[in-house]
Formats: sequence, structure tokens, C-alpha cells
Amino acid sequence: MGELRFDGKVAVVTGAGRGIGAAVAAALAGDGVRLSLLGRDAAALQRVCADLGGADCAYPIVADVAVAASVQSAFVAARRHFGPVHLLVNNAGQAASAKFTDTDEALWHRLMGVNLTGTYLCTRQAVTDMLAQSYGRIVNVASTAGLRGGAYISAYAASKHAVIGLTRSLALEYAVRNVTVNAVCPGFVDTDLVKESIANISKKTGRSASEALATLVATNPQRRLVQPREVADTVLWLCRPGSESVNGQSIVLAGGEVT
Repeated sequence: MGELRFDGKVAVVTGAGRGIGAAVAAALAGDGVRLSLLGRDAAALQRVCADLGGADCAYPIVADVAVAASVQSAFVAARRHFGPVHLLVNNAGQAASAKFTDTDEALWHRLMGVNLTGTYLCTRQAVTDMLAQSYGRIVNVASTAGLRGGAYISAYAASKHAVIGLTRSLALEYAVRNVTVNAVCPGFVDTDLVKESIANISKKTGRSASEALATLVATNPQRRLVQPREVADTVLWLCRPGSESVNGQSIVLAGGEVT
């Protein structure tokens, strides 16, 4: 597989301290990519960086992707450490469930801020480097909820629909500039975020954790949670040489839930 590696490339991965982000970081590092890892938990980022081989391979940057000044500072630090950015994985995200009538402005703006504005701000920073180099790969981690919605997740689904719309628009805008923009749309993934959802379901319904998990698993025709590495492998493929013609796509990883 050596011909498919991309040694020398530099990536930024957001939400990299755990779950999908940490798995994506490991997959890219395994192909020789140098990584700046963004997140809000300094200790978690340090652990991931240590696992990947330390400062020569990965650089932790504490940042809030929903805040423009924080994102700008993070990218300045990333460029200072590794140079211009070739690859961007917008993975940072938040989820919450509530009746629409209980979805207040604070919840709405929190989810839009991280899921959508964070993607916008990070992409604005990275794409300048990509256009200057005539090379770039952007992968946005969306969700099956961004393709079909769902009850009690109106704010989350709206934010992910918007991410997919942004993905498709940018893919067309940069199609002749050797910059591709794609989204991956997982179903329920075996991460801390899903564990938090299970706890929330149990709290609200009185069902046990195993019963709550069964409710989530039942949405996947394969009757299982998607594994973070499966998402990471798809992101890796979209970034690797050989995927240049894949552009503006929303790739579903959900065992057949959405086709």
C-alpha cells in the first residue's frame, strides 16, 4: 500500500481527543501524516498525541471551534509547528435530544455553533493553504441525521443537514482547484457521545442501559453500533491518493439504515 501513503502531508483534525477524532488521527498518522489535533480537553489531546508518537507526529492544540479567534489562533499554531495544511477533518461535534418545544435558543445556538459554525470557521482557515498549494482534502463528519432527520433531534439534524449543504457547495466551488470536499454520515457509533445518549435515554424513560442501547442498535440493519475505526478508514480513503474523483459526496456508514 506504499503508493497510497501520503508522507509529508499535514492535517488538522478537530474533536481529536476521543472517539471518531482519535481514531481518524491514528489512521492518518499510520500513513505518515503529521497532525495538529484540536479539542477542548488538553489532557485527552496529550494522551492521543503520546499514543501517536509525540511532537514529531502530532501536536495538541486546545481550541473552541465555535469561536473565530480561537480557531484562528489554533491554525496559526498548527502552521508554525508543521507548516501549511493539506488535509482537514471537521469532526468536532455535539449532540442533544429534546422536544422541539423544549429546544430553546441556547441549545439551538450551541449545536449550530459547534457542528456548523465550527466546520465553517476551520474550513475558512484551512482552504487558504489548500488553494495556495493547489491541493487539499476536506472531510466533514456529518450524520445519517443530516440526510433524513429524526424526531426529538431537530437542532442536531438541522446542523448536520447544513454541514452537508456546505460540503456540496464547496465541492463544486473548488472542483477545478484539486481540492475535494466530502462528508461521512455515520449512524450510531460506539463512542462516549453515544454512551451519553444511552444515559440520557435511561434517565428520561426509566429503561435500563441495555434496553436503551438496544433501541439505538435497532436502527442499524446489521444490529450493531458502527465502530470508530470504520469511520476513520473511510476518512482515510477520502484523503488518500486515488480518491480524487470522489467529491461532494455524503458517504453513509450505517449498515444499510439509509440508502
